[in-house]
Parts: sequence; C-alpha cells; structure tokens
Amino acid sequence: MSNILKNIIRFILFIIIQVFVLNNVPPLHQFIVPYLYFLYILWLPFNINRFFLLIVAFAFGLTLDYFTGTPGLHAAPCVLIAFIRPFLLNLLIPQETTEQSYIEPSIKSMGWAPYSLYAFLLTFFHHFYLVLIEWLQFGNFLYFIGKVIGTTAISLLLIFISEMLFFRKARFRTNA
Repeated sequence: MSNILKNIIRFILFIIIQVFVLNNVPPLHQFIVPYLYFLYILWLPFNINRFFLLIVAFAFGLTLDYFTGTPGLHAAPCVLIAFIRPFLLNLLIPQETTEQSYIEPSIKSMGWAPYSLYAFLLTFFHHFYLVLIEWLQFGNFLYFIGKVIGTTAISLLLIFISEMLFFRKARFRTNA
C-alpha cells in the first residue's frame, strides 16, 4: 500500500475513533478526557515537507472541529505540534542513522526512550494548548494543571496501547 493511501486511511480512522468512540466515553473524572486523534500527526513520515505537515495538521484539526462543533479548538493544537515536531525529531534522533533508514517514527525506529519522550512532549504541548484555548484563561491554576496532567496521562496510555495493539511494521527506505 502506498504511503499516501495509508495516511489517508489513518486520517479517516483517527477521526472516526475520536468522534464516535472516544468523545462518547462518559467522563471518568473531571480531569480525564481521552484524546488520541493527534497520534496521526506523530505517525506521519519523517521526510514530509514542513509546510505540507502544517497544512495536513490544520486540515486534520479542522476536520475534527467540524465533527465536534468546536471551530478551531483542535486545529490550533494540531498545528502547534506539527510545528514543533521537526525540531523535536532533530533533537531526539541522529539524522544520519534513523531518519535515513526508517520511514516514520515508531518505537522500533527511534527506540523506547526517544519515542517515549517524543510522544510525551508533543502530547503535553498539545493538551496544554488545548486546555488553555478551551478556557482562554488559567483560572484555578491547580485545576488547569490537573486537567493537563490527567488528560496527558490518559492519552499517553492510549498511545502506548495503540503502539502495542496495532504494530506498525517498521519499513525501511530504499534508494529508489
């Protein structure tokens, strides 16, 4: 299957899972909101053009906003993590080894520690910005931080469960 077709299918599946499954989960606690949709941006290929990455992230977030009736609420954090992603990948992995060998970020291509840090930081930035935009104020700072930490924790749990359940075959790049 081509890379473009695979990412289009992922785009649709992540939207469907978030809108029809995770958004309908009854609240576990006031701090815990399960979000998994942004994993689509984390799984995009290494070699994607930065400008195109921002456009894809904006379209993805806007599509989710369309289904949830929240204009711009999810698009802005998606663009934020798409903007930070290339810089974070440059810090976490050596350019001459992993990025040249593998097509997309995964535990196998990056290793447990760098991938965990990559997923944690982008998840935290996404949720921090999402909760901030949702409230448009800090208000009660402890409640704000509690919601960011709770949402980040449940999202990281979902990310690592997804990584283990849906094993992505680490495909190598070829010269052709």
